[in-house]
Amino acid sequence: MFSLRKILIHTALTLTLVTPALLHAGEAQPAATDQAAAAQAPLDGVPLQGKIIETMDSNGYTYLLLDRSQGKVWVAIPQTAVKVGQEVNCAPGLTMNNFTSKTLNRSFAAIIFSPGIEKEAAAQTESEPHKEGFAAALQAEQAQGGGADSMSMGPSTGSAGAIVPSGDVTVIKATGPNSYTVGECFEEGKELKGKTVRVRGKVMKVSRMIMGKNWIHLQDGTGNPLKNHHDLVVTSTDDPKEGAIITIAGTLNFDRDFGAGYKYEVIVEDAKVEK
Repeated sequence: MFSLRKILIHTALTLTLVTPALLHAGEAQPAATDQAAAAQAPLDGVPLQGKIIETMDSNGYTYLLLDRSQGKVWVAIPQTAVKVGQEVNCAPGLTMNNFTSKTLNRSFAAIIFSPGIEKEAAAQTESEPHKEGFAAALQAEQAQGGGADSMSMGPSTGSAGAIVPSGDVTVIKATGPNSYTVGECFEEGKELKGKTVRVRGKVMKVSRMIMGKNWIHLQDGTGNPLKNHHDLVVTSTDDPKEGAIITIAGTLNFDRDFGAGYKYEVIVEDAKVEK
């Protein structure tokens, strides 16, 4: 009887351990390819060479899931005729985290925006110099309300050309932890790099949906206009109205260089507009 009891207890324990695994085995799991791509996303500026294992076109872009020796990664390039199984070498680009394509109705934990396949980029003439894919998209900042669909491939004045002139603005500084004025963000930018900051200011300009983000120019009346320290650029998926007084919270980045003249001494990225 004692031996039978031990057998029954052992059987019950085994079922307790195994049954949850069997139950979960039949449940829908997140796409493994997306998980792998998110885990293996490369750093900005790294060439992207691999075999296409999934592809789709949307809104002027071709989305590629590349199988590289370092792991799988999603890449977006200007719309190009490609096919599954093709080996490609995409030019370096910029990583966008938590990117959502409204036209595809799909989210990517990480995706690299590249100017295109290297052999196509190399075929450009001297009169059409190579541009980083992100820098080309940022040229839309020079047109109010511009976006990725209105990219201009003409001469670029870089980030300096997108700065909004100093306006007649006076906004009271946000209260609470991690709160800074626009001027303080520039003054303490090096020390604040990688930290969360809260800034209250007036929305002077919004360049919408450039690489999946809205580019917001904030001013509060502080900062030295002679050094272009009066205009703080903030990236966000939120879409405030121009002229509104808002408070944002995001990660401050210092000395951010996107290439092709798009360099920001201070920029606040992935910000949220506080309600």
